[in-house]
Amino acid sequence: MSVDLFIEAEKQGGHNVKRACELLDVSRAAFYARRNAAPGPRAVRDKELSERIGAVHRESHGTYGAPRIHAALQHEGERCGRRRVPG
Repeated sequence: MSVDLFIEAEKQGGHNVKRACELLDVSRAAFYARRNAAPGPRAVRDKELSERIGAVHRESHGTYGAPRIHAALQHEGERCGRRRVPG
C-alpha cells in the first residue's frame, strides 16, 4: 500500500491527516499536491491506449492476443511498442 493511499484511508476513517503525515514523515503539502494533481501525459496516453486495446479485443470476439492486437493497432496507424500491449 502506498503512503498516499494509507493517508487517504486514514482521512476517510476520520483520523487526522496532519498526524498521519508526521508519523510517516510525509509533507502534508506534497500529499495534497499529489492528491489533487492532474494525470500526467503518460497516464493519459495509457488510458487512451487501454481503451483502444479493449476495443480491438472485443471486435475480435476475444480471440486476439497481444501479438495480433499490436498488429491491428499498427495497421490502424496507432504507434505503440509491443510491450505496451498486455499479453
